[in-house]
Formats: sequence, C-alpha cells, structure tokens
Amino acid sequence: MGISKAIKSNPKLKAISAWLLSPPNQARPRLWVRAFVNPFVHHKGKYSRICFSVRKDLFPYRGFIMGKNSTVEDFATLNNGVGDISIGSNTRIGIGCVLIGPVTVGNDIRLAQNVVCSGLNHNYQDVSLPIWKQGVNTFPIVIGDESWIGSNSVILAGVTIGKHCVVAAGSVVTKTIPDYCVVGGNPAKIIKQYNPIKQEWVKPDISI
Repeated sequence: MGISKAIKSNPKLKAISAWLLSPPNQARPRLWVRAFVNPFVHHKGKYSRICFSVRKDLFPYRGFIMGKNSTVEDFATLNNGVGDISIGSNTRIGIGCVLIGPVTVGNDIRLAQNVVCSGLNHNYQDVSLPIWKQGVNTFPIVIGDESWIGSNSVILAGVTIGKHCVVAAGSVVTKTIPDYCVVGGNPAKIIKQYNPIKQEWVKPDISI
C-alpha cells in the first residue's frame, strides 16, 4: 500500500496530515508548504507570473499548472483544495478573480476583474446539520480558448464555455455555451452566434 492510500485509510494519520498541511478550519496551506513543497509539484510556464498579492490556497495533493506567458493579477484567489486548476498559455486572470477548482482555463483567454469560477457546491440536504458540515460536491468548469469573460461575471460548477466566446459583464452562466457565442444576463442567454456560412455574427435561432 502506498503512503497516500495508507494516510487516507487511517483516520488518525489523515487528521495529522491535514494539520501539518494547513491550520485547523483554514483553506490556506501553511507557509512551509507554499515555500518548500508547492514549487516542486506545481508547474508554472516560462514568462508566466502570479502577482505578489494573489491568495494562493494551493495544496500539493491537487494539481496546479500555468502555461507560458500567462498572468494572474493582484488580489485574485486560486484554490485547488477540492479540484485541480489549469491555466493555459497567453492567458490573463484579472484583478480580484476567484478560481476554485476543478477549473480549466484555456489559451489566449482574458478574465476581466472580479470574475468568479467555482467548481464546487455545498451539500445541504441534511437539515439536522449545518451546511458547512455536510461537505461539497464538484463539477468541472472549462473555459475554451480565445474567450473573454466580462467583469463581475459568475461561472457556475459544471459549465463549459466554448471557444472564442464573449460573456458580458455581470453575467451568471448556468449552462454550457457553444463555440463562438456572445452571452449575457442572469441567467446568461445567447445574444449572438457566429454563422460560418454567412461569415458574420447573427442572432441565434436557439437559446441556452
């Protein structure tokens, strides 16, 4: 049995490991983990940058990867506690954005300010327990290449945004969006979609 399986199968070892990785009731790893472990297990591509004020709630037992020439701007939050985070190349995560895994952000993407992408939901079904004690469930978020997400938008768990899409500022995206669409609103609906035959952006015949 490997070390990881041995820890997971032993409640006492699991509790000790959790305490070593992060303070009780905190989502942030301890300083020694951020300084001496994560740099060796997480990958950041050439010329990529995470600004100093970014909150890095990144744990070594989950994946975190950035491609080349990408930036995570000031005051953003990266949290891979319940799911991996992948950021492609030539991508910019704007000021104050929040990425809670599982989240995959492709190449050549722009997330404007204060965009929230959360791949988790809290369980709430048991009314005899506080919601925070009931754990979470996760559904991956995927943002396709070349897309632009407007400021203050929210992308919900399980949503896939296609290639070369635009999400208008302040939108709440609750359903998957096809490639080459402009969406907006709460819940977000398709406003325009690129027609390859007409070679122009047109109003859609369907709505998401």
